[in-house]
Amino acid sequence: MDEYLSGLTTEEINEKTQMIDECTTEQMLRLMNEQDALVPAAVGAEIPQITKAVDILHQVLKNGGRMFYVGAGSSGRLGVLDASECPPTFGVDAMLVQGHIAGGDVALRFAVEGFEDNAEEGIALIERCGVTEKDAVIGITASGSAQFVISAIRKAKEIGAATIGVVNNKQSKLEPFCDVCISPVVGPEVIMGSTRLKAGTAQKLVLNMLTTCTMVKLGKTFNNLMVDMKASNIKLYDRSVRIIRTATGVDEATAISHLEAASMNCKLAIMMIKTGLNVEAAENALEQSEGSLKRAIRSFSQVV
Repeated sequence: MDEYLSGLTTEEINEKTQMIDECTTEQMLRLMNEQDALVPAAVGAEIPQITKAVDILHQVLKNGGRMFYVGAGSSGRLGVLDASECPPTFGVDAMLVQGHIAGGDVALRFAVEGFEDNAEEGIALIERCGVTEKDAVIGITASGSAQFVISAIRKAKEIGAATIGVVNNKQSKLEPFCDVCISPVVGPEVIMGSTRLKAGTAQKLVLNMLTTCTMVKLGKTFNNLMVDMKASNIKLYDRSVRIIRTATGVDEATAISHLEAASMNCKLAIMMIKTGLNVEAAENALEQSEGSLKRAIRSFSQVV
């Protein structure tokens, strides 16, 4: 028996759910709901560490670096999910925030659990991605023991990249190789060892915080509006029009005309309406303000 694994909180038996197989459907659901309700507090306890991680990621991306999520199994899938949502939500390049899972893309659909033990592939991944000292690598592993993740983080640290861990156990094997380690301890799972449950939920909440708050700090929102998104389908086009109207108070026709003039760039359309600038001048103003719409508008107001 592996003493490390047997001592993990995520491998303990949950006394509250020991008789779940004798429960009615409603009783089972209530048990799961009660256990899930413990997750936000566990994440909340890690906010000091999450704060450090967001500040690191902000500086990395601001200075031209990239973010890499590296995980295995459920943890890896959550990293890929969070990374894949960044381009449509915040209008960033798909290579800026990347998600990588042990076993490659096939592991997104099929369980290939043995790949989490492949330390050599973790190292090879970091080399293939061309990680440099300008980048940040976030390792996600509930147990904190997946060799694929540990070796990737260790290699990234050797290169000089910022390293962040997201685990669900304190004093994990991953922690010594991390500049910051975020460890929301959610307790034993409803089904012993099934870390796709509470541990996975905690990881999802943490990843939401990492990318969302980093992007806000990079000026990817105007107040709480996702102004940097791309109107690439009917839903996002409609949302863009509503965002423009909310931010500026103009009517629908005006919002649509400016959105189209701005080549479906929601932020640029708002800048044009708010300042009266043409496309080129508005683009220049945003560029001078490092993409921050609020800062660009304020700078223009001061000049005028």
